[in-house]
Amino acid sequence: MDRQEIMKVIPHRDNMLLLDEALLLDGIAHGKKKITGEEWFLKGHFPGNPIVPGVILCEILAQTTCACLADLDIKNKNTFFTSLDKVRFKKSVLPGDLFETECEIVKVHEPFYFAKGIGKVNGEVCVTAEFSFALTDKA
Repeated sequence: MDRQEIMKVIPHRDNMLLLDEALLLDGIAHGKKKITGEEWFLKGHFPGNPIVPGVILCEILAQTTCACLADLDIKNKNTFFTSLDKVRFKKSVLPGDLFETECEIVKVHEPFYFAKGIGKVNGEVCVTAEFSFALTDKA
């Protein structure tokens, strides 16, 4: 899935669409985000030493799971984070890095989906997390 295809699954646009691409292989969603150094979240985090904020890494993990939802009819649904758990940051993600993610849905209790994810740069783990989200009807 390229950015246009991702936008068919999740509502994120403009600055908040953080994935460049996503792909579902054997039930595992794989995502990629090239950190160029021009991203809005790097401007103040931190001057002279830009580091991708942890909350942004978690959002990229969550957006990666969109590939798991691509076969569902969710165009009339909102997707909301409902929990983050067991988040561990192991290594900083910096300008020039290709941040690669692997996420999978491990349990469904509609409207809640439970997932786990890992983010890496050059094969080194940067972040791991468990999280959940809900699919709710658009008002």
